[in-house]
Amino acid sequence: MAVDPEKLNAFVGKFANDLGAAMHGSTILIGEQLGFYRALAESGPISSEDLAHKTGTAERYLREWLSGQAASGYVEYDSSTKRYWMTPEQKFALTDENGPVFLPGAYYIVSSVYKDQRKIAEAIRAGKGFGWHEHHVDLFQGTKKFFRPGYVANLVSTWLPKLEGVVSKLEAGARVADVGCGLGASTIIMGKAFPKSEFIGYDYHTESIEWARNDAVTAGVAGNVDFEVAASDKFSGKNFDLVTFFDCLHDMGDPVGAAKHVHQALKPDGNWMVVEPFAGQSVEANLNPVGRIFYNASLQICLPSSLSQEVGAGLGAQASDAALMAVFREGGFTRSRKAVETPFNRVFEARP
Repeated sequence: MAVDPEKLNAFVGKFANDLGAAMHGSTILIGEQLGFYRALAESGPISSEDLAHKTGTAERYLREWLSGQAASGYVEYDSSTKRYWMTPEQKFALTDENGPVFLPGAYYIVSSVYKDQRKIAEAIRAGKGFGWHEHHVDLFQGTKKFFRPGYVANLVSTWLPKLEGVVSKLEAGARVADVGCGLGASTIIMGKAFPKSEFIGYDYHTESIEWARNDAVTAGVAGNVDFEVAASDKFSGKNFDLVTFFDCLHDMGDPVGAAKHVHQALKPDGNWMVVEPFAGQSVEANLNPVGRIFYNASLQICLPSSLSQEVGAGLGAQASDAALMAVFREGGFTRSRKAVETPFNRVFEARP
């Protein structure tokens, strides 16, 4: 087969770009963990020597870190003064953990899959699952850090108001089950916004629930927010006004079984909100930067999680609207619709 030199060079160029991004990822975590981004954002144009003094770190290492960040476009560099600084956009995206766009959190997820890579490869070879609880702890922290900004930006202001009659129920005082809650970011956000309502977060992962309970106390919502260890098809309680699933239905081995359990746990006029990763309706519709993120995450996290459980439906993170609607119907829900979507999420509402 003849190789086109120009096409080969273009592909090698793409490889170089991807390799640089892969090597850059762990340095983003270094910057977040050692406070480099925050210190740089606070300082304005600054030399590597002065930033090293400010952060209490070794200047030679920091100079290399700053040069790599500048090469990656994450900080700016003035060659005439040999000083570094951050633009307002870089500061916003790299330092504000409570803002709607906080990028470093995603790299904890990347860190976890690299640490688990050999185990995942063996699961693929053997056709076995690899459970959520089997992953490195970076996955749990990273999932919270990555998804929480989107929830902060959209959950209370946009997503819940798009559901039929939900906000008025929450303001008056409702019972809510947040299933697959992980470290409880979504549960706590809702608990803060609606203090008259009772929220219970459920997750089968004991360590995540313990972390969530601690965060609820820190956030000052322990009075109306609680957490319990339970699987999605076995969580306790009935007569919920609202049940929520945030970015987790596709991870479940038996999503239809989970849907049936939600159906019997809801009040007759209750609402089921399902937040899922953004996806088109076909493979070709997902061959884009967002699809690239979610297909690769699905291979290493979501699909192995589902295949490790009973049934092992393996929906994957890029399940189509039609596939998710089928889950709702088979679970006994007579009405379902896509209520809203963002560049990273789809929000569905199902009614009994």
